[in-house]
Amino acid sequence: MKQVGVALLGLGTVGSGVARLLTEQAERLKRRCGIEFRIKHVVVREPDKPRPVTLPPETKIVTDIRAVAEDPEVEIAVELWGGIEPARQAVLTLLRHGKHIVTANKALLAEHGPELFDTAQEVERSIAFEASVAGGIPIVGALAHGLSANRVQFVRGVLNGTSNYILTAMSDSQHTYAEALADAQARGYAEADPTLDVDGTDAAQKLAILVQLAFGQRISGHQVFRQGITGIQQADLRYAAELGYNIKLLAVARLHEDGLEARVTPCLVRKRTPLAEVRGVYNAIQIQGDAVGDMFFYGLGAGQMPTASAVVADMIDTALGRAQITFRMLRMWASNDKGLRLLAPEETRTRFYFRFNVQDRPGVLAQIARVLGEHAVSIASVIQHEPPPDSQAGDTVPLVLMTHRARTADALSSLEEIDRLPIVSPPSVLLRVED
Repeated sequence: MKQVGVALLGLGTVGSGVARLLTEQAERLKRRCGIEFRIKHVVVREPDKPRPVTLPPETKIVTDIRAVAEDPEVEIAVELWGGIEPARQAVLTLLRHGKHIVTANKALLAEHGPELFDTAQEVERSIAFEASVAGGIPIVGALAHGLSANRVQFVRGVLNGTSNYILTAMSDSQHTYAEALADAQARGYAEADPTLDVDGTDAAQKLAILVQLAFGQRISGHQVFRQGITGIQQADLRYAAELGYNIKLLAVARLHEDGLEARVTPCLVRKRTPLAEVRGVYNAIQIQGDAVGDMFFYGLGAGQMPTASAVVADMIDTALGRAQITFRMLRMWASNDKGLRLLAPEETRTRFYFRFNVQDRPGVLAQIARVLGEHAVSIASVIQHEPPPDSQAGDTVPLVLMTHRARTADALSSLEEIDRLPIVSPPSVLLRVED
């Protein structure tokens, strides 16, 4: 029986889940992989704080990573602190002291992947990070192993459970955004400060990691175009439903002839397709490869035990030596990346949803259609309901348009010009359609 010494950096929600799996399922792990994991150290800020898990008696609770770095029996360090610092410096220190790293820290990888992975290659150690994207969904392994024979055409998905829960609640319960957010916070699905979830930052960091895996392209989360969900209104959810769509916050990376598109934006997604039906806090990822075609991955993208499951799987791969082989072959965040040009958002093409508040009088649609036509944006369908019986002359009414595929720059230019028309009460709404 092989014994492997490990250290946990952090014993919060995920760290406690990892400790539970390692202790409560120790016999099962021994039978399945022939490894006995020994938790040698747990590094925390407050060593006397009560913990929700019972640690083995030999485990030392410490506040300084030097205890881990200087222990020759520790082979694997599991970084679960989150954030950039002190996690970045801790990982670099532990790599240089000969420890393999397992991490769930998408922010750290998205922003400092090149530095961390170059260091790991130099010292011949590995970094495993399945839990950094989509929690318990094994998407990193799928891209690194199962789909390695494919040229990936696109990766797109629902990568943030908080935003998806909010949009689901708005759609199902007719909540406003504020009401749905308060509900998510009350249920523990959203932080007190939900900014990184609802503004698309969390999904952008995860997409940056997927771009590296799928396309071999080095980008950071800051390079991914982001548009959050705070501006989504009930009216847009209703009109989208009438048109046969749901609205989802989608992370999209797509290969084009002239470069790579990478964005996180609210999108209309056609109902009864897999991505459109992802509900609540669940995540889902769709991948298209040139050989395998379409693939779909679905599951809990966060939470204690789903994330802990991915962390322990990485620990097993590292203990067995599989992670080291994969790490050497993949050359993650290597300086000799594919050199794909990252397309500016304005260069991409898609279909669009417009919602205008317009005066209820003759010729309005013609004026808007003229502006769209001058910008090479073609109308596919129109919704304009009859005004209520008590409406007065000069009242505004919603006008919803769906377009054919158009260049984003042309759609934005037409929106800006239409909002200056005296018949329109701005601001108008523009959303992408992801067919």
